[in-house]
Amino acid sequence: MRLKSITLLALISLLSASTVPLLPAFSIKPLLAQMSANPQAEAYRLVQQGIQQYNNSQFNDALESWLQALTIYQTIGNRAEEASSLINVGVAYHALGQYQKVVESYEQSLAITREINNRAKEANALIKLGLAYHALGQYQKVIEFYKQSLAITREINDRAGEAYVLAKLGLAYSDLEQYQKAFELYEQSLAIAREIDAQTEEAIVLNNLQLAYKFLEPQELIKLYEQSLTIARETENRTREAYALTHLGSAYFQLGEYHKAITFEEKSLAIAREIGSRQAEAASLNTIGAAYYNLEQYTDASIRLLKAIEVYESLRPELTDANKVSIFDTQTDVYRNLQQTLVALNKTNQALEIAERGRARAFVELLASRISDNSNQVLQGTINPISTEPLTTKQIQQIARQQKATLVEYSIVFNSLYIWVVKPTGEIAFKQVELKGKSLEKLVKKTRKSIGARARDSKEVLDRKANGLRQLHDLLIQPIAQLLPTNPEERIIFIPQESLFLAPFPALLDKNDKYLIEKHTIQTAPSIQVLDLTHKRRPQVPGNASEVLVVGNPTMPKIATNWEKLPRQLTSLPGAEREAQEIAQIHNTAPLIGDKASKVTIMQKMPNARIIHLATHGLLDHFLVHKRINEGKSAWLEALEAPGAIALAPTQTDDGLLTAPEIAPLNLKAELVVLSACNTGRGKLTGDGVIGLSRSFITAGVPSVLVSLWRVPDYATATLMIDFYTNLEEGKLDKAQALRQAMLTMLEKKRDPNNWASFTLIGEAE
Repeated sequence: MRLKSITLLALISLLSASTVPLLPAFSIKPLLAQMSANPQAEAYRLVQQGIQQYNNSQFNDALESWLQALTIYQTIGNRAEEASSLINVGVAYHALGQYQKVVESYEQSLAITREINNRAKEANALIKLGLAYHALGQYQKVIEFYKQSLAITREINDRAGEAYVLAKLGLAYSDLEQYQKAFELYEQSLAIAREIDAQTEEAIVLNNLQLAYKFLEPQELIKLYEQSLTIARETENRTREAYALTHLGSAYFQLGEYHKAITFEEKSLAIAREIGSRQAEAASLNTIGAAYYNLEQYTDASIRLLKAIEVYESLRPELTDANKVSIFDTQTDVYRNLQQTLVALNKTNQALEIAERGRARAFVELLASRISDNSNQVLQGTINPISTEPLTTKQIQQIARQQKATLVEYSIVFNSLYIWVVKPTGEIAFKQVELKGKSLEKLVKKTRKSIGARARDSKEVLDRKANGLRQLHDLLIQPIAQLLPTNPEERIIFIPQESLFLAPFPALLDKNDKYLIEKHTIQTAPSIQVLDLTHKRRPQVPGNASEVLVVGNPTMPKIATNWEKLPRQLTSLPGAEREAQEIAQIHNTAPLIGDKASKVTIMQKMPNARIIHLATHGLLDHFLVHKRINEGKSAWLEALEAPGAIALAPTQTDDGLLTAPEIAPLNLKAELVVLSACNTGRGKLTGDGVIGLSRSFITAGVPSVLVSLWRVPDYATATLMIDFYTNLEEGKLDKAQALRQAMLTMLEKKRDPNNWASFTLIGEAE
């Protein structure tokens, strides 16, 4: 990620989007003594002092000055200046890479501006929140904040502010690769700036070099960056100087002039370290490492890239789980670069360590914290603290032995697919598959669509289905086929990445027309370390849960997908109701159906359930719930945060949607959760894995989650589930083996994989 260029005007515009962090422990008594005569003047002096310190790249000093000013404004009750000071504080935290405190400061400022009805300051706070979330890589959220700010600037006729927001909105669309939309907004921004002869025009242009990068040739960009560098040096603005240098380095990198790229990036790196910008430091190290790789100086490349990873990782600890996930998605290239470099050095085991280190990090930290919390409460410190340190090769081998399974980890590295096979014996094998321009994402989508994953009762012919399944088998399985166990009862645990989480592994077809499930027992995990943590967590769960909770076809809630659409009731699922009745009969219990399957009832029963079976709609994307329809757009924005939910019966007091964020904090004792509704295994694909329902249940303590990757015909779902539970209750098979046998039984009746290949076991098999 590149540094933003900050002029004084841009700074003032920057100073408005954070929430209140904890104040440092400076003594307030001397400050009160200073301010007693004229506190307003003292606060103003501190603000100006902070601006000067910030422009001199003295970010910690600027932070302290602005925090002191904030304290004065809070003491004398000047709410408007308190809001502005919170923006300043957020800007300082942004420069120091403390993004959680940035967001907190800006949110607090926004709340105050709305309380005092100061529309100009509200627009500023919104644009700052957009900038903060841009740094975190949450571009949809960025756009929402920018749009709100844009509406206010137009309402109050702030033309300069409108130009600035339009430029930033263009950047956000550029990051989403909507380049035409981005360029249109950029042109609108420049037109307004020229119309009003704005002094900020230069700042707007410079701040949008990242956008221009998408449209201009590197040689044209170099001229712009050189102008920016000259201005930065004339004004002695070290932050802008670093920004210009790193962009010059990137431009020369694109031209293949790697020595020049290194020269400019080294200069930028020195300034980044001088001013304490960790984000800029990591970005320069990454480009330097990539340049050394292209010069075939692999050892030099590996040193820089590993350091870049360490710096990036230092930025994440204080973030929330959601923000850790999003900022990681902006940093994934450095992990790919280092894997590629280590493979070039023939250090494939070390490359596996980096591949593992570069996935599900937020999930690992979340699970580790939950295990530590529970161990203190349940076992009173009788187990050792759980480490979140990246796994070593030796630890990965130990996990394969403990699981008594073959681990297969995939890593998509630019135009190559890396595959590691870790056997229970500890043997590690590595294979590299050249994709030759093939897009795994497109192939997975095409294959899923062909087998009916995108449309119920697909009319695609079997031969067409088989073609995609064979292509995926050729890429994912054939290169390692000889390394996989020959005993079909021995488990393979796939560790996918990105679009491969949606690949129908059981249905992959070999040249002899045998499905993978016919030869192997299969399960998946977000990462090897997550798999290990779910295993370690199992002994903590008290074994006193006995209830089997079965839910089918609740009275459906209403949802909407955006502000403009009215909420509509989800469709009833009579097939799910029949499924629940038959599953409940196997377990000698009564299913919860219709109004009985309310959110309140389900949440009361889940903590004591041994098995939880939910046959209802699973919602994948962000959504809006019925009760929020009259609460205004800010409430809609809040509702958009839920990444998936389970549809349950609404009541007068709740909307009937059990969201992923509501599930995650629970302490569940269940050995297994089955989500048999359509698409429950999907969610937002990130560097942290699939963000959705399965992740939330594992976080809540469930070691095994069975999900569906697409909508399966009702009869097939019910039949498969009945066979699965029957196999499981006999006690001879683990969960993965029970699922395989159910699939094989269905396969004998219906060869079409649409009927049986959708289900995936995530986590533990035992």
